[in-house]
Amino acid sequence: MNLRNTTYAKRSTPISTRTNSIAQSLRYLKPSEISYLDRWTQNETLWIPQSRPQWEALLSPADELFYGGAAGGGKTDLLIGMSIELHQHAAIFRRVYPNLTEIKRRARDLIGDLGKENKTENLWTMAGGSTLEFGAVQREDDKKKWQGRPHDLKAFDEITEFTLSQYLFISGWNRTIDPGQRARVIATGNPPIDEAGGWVIEHWGPWLNPDHPHPAQPGELRWYATPAGENETEFPSGEPHIVRGEIIHPRSRTFIPAKVSDNPYYAHDTHYLSILQSLPEPLRSQMLYGDFRASAIPNPWQVIPTEWVRLAQARWRDRDRPEGIPISGTGIDPARGGRDYATLANRYDNYFDIPVKWPGAMAKDGPTLMGMVAQALGDKNPVIMNIDIGGIGSSVYDSAWPMYASTKVVAVNFAGRSAYRDRSKKYKMRNIRAELYWRMRDALDPIHGDDIALPPGNEVLADLCSARYTVTTAGVQIESKDDIKARIGRSPDVGEAIILSNLPDRNAARVVESWQG
Repeated sequence: MNLRNTTYAKRSTPISTRTNSIAQSLRYLKPSEISYLDRWTQNETLWIPQSRPQWEALLSPADELFYGGAAGGGKTDLLIGMSIELHQHAAIFRRVYPNLTEIKRRARDLIGDLGKENKTENLWTMAGGSTLEFGAVQREDDKKKWQGRPHDLKAFDEITEFTLSQYLFISGWNRTIDPGQRARVIATGNPPIDEAGGWVIEHWGPWLNPDHPHPAQPGELRWYATPAGENETEFPSGEPHIVRGEIIHPRSRTFIPAKVSDNPYYAHDTHYLSILQSLPEPLRSQMLYGDFRASAIPNPWQVIPTEWVRLAQARWRDRDRPEGIPISGTGIDPARGGRDYATLANRYDNYFDIPVKWPGAMAKDGPTLMGMVAQALGDKNPVIMNIDIGGIGSSVYDSAWPMYASTKVVAVNFAGRSAYRDRSKKYKMRNIRAELYWRMRDALDPIHGDDIALPPGNEVLADLCSARYTVTTAGVQIESKDDIKARIGRSPDVGEAIILSNLPDRNAARVVESWQG
């Protein structure tokens, strides 16, 4: 079941456009929020929202909320204030412990002597028994330290510093046994400064991704769930849905923007405003306005420059797919299980079509995946079909070449030896993996490249720009797919299918290992 193309105008929820109206949000209040508002009217709270965006966030019924986007919007105060005022057991996370210092200082200012701090355990216990815990997940496996530890508020400060897998794993224990207590996840942060944080734009795609087919307004709810055997799917409402006999309960998600001009503490602070205005682009647009479309600052060891991909995507929008020519190259990146996708990418000369992908659970073996590939290709026979033979890839290859007798089907061994050098002839490649990535880099070069056109979307951008390289005595080495996955929290399946489709026929026999003999 795939509901990604649902007509959203027909949602069955009473929230159909914007939910950032405070009056509209009042109907969804839980007893925990009503209690807070009663105490607020009696001036008995430690913290109250200082801006409209903070009130919208506090009253939002969303199970999963991203707040902020720009600097100075009151993100830290929101997390601490909601933790101590509206939740029984809360946890606030930063990626590394030193970055918790300012948050813990602000918590001391707000709580004062109305709670007890255990500095050893990074834990506050309030007079009424509620708790606020601080944590960090510096390394990927540190997420396991939070396994089985429930909190009715899981809060992630500077969310783009976390990997997707850390965020999802820790959020899995967002729960409460009190029916009057709201359980939710809140993330705060600014636009990602490198491609590693690009997953945030995809996760909150309707609000942050300008290419999303069904954009959402700030505060508008969307609903998501992951049915058994599938990847995350968007549903048309929060009502229970039956998928292959299983009752699915989608969770709601939203984004509420906030910037320095929303914060009364900084409204007249021209010093802080001048600091943000003096930042170089793209940081200026990111921090001052929360512009998620601004180019991220690339890592100096990023193989493919971000701007080169953006230029290629701009060319795609100005062109039509060439007519009357066969598919010049097809790349197939089989899934390796989990949340990975099996992906198909087609190239028509220097025009790359929109990739097709399937959840890994659907592409469980070679014959199954090739059946879906054949359906996607229809009556088109590519000139060359390049298949990554890692994992189940060898089974995919075995199934592919009898099906496409007129196509050169090539088994690509990423670990195989390469004789390729970059365009300048300065760098040799350590293996086929390095060659494929560097061929894509050379093809994207805006001056000396092949004037290629790439399909739009942050996923294409993030995947192609995720890989980093080192220069060794044996040649250029690209980090492994597993290393990229550990760093960015997902597998760059779409990007690797595209670079496979870019492998030209004229050099295939020299640079790949083919099992056809």
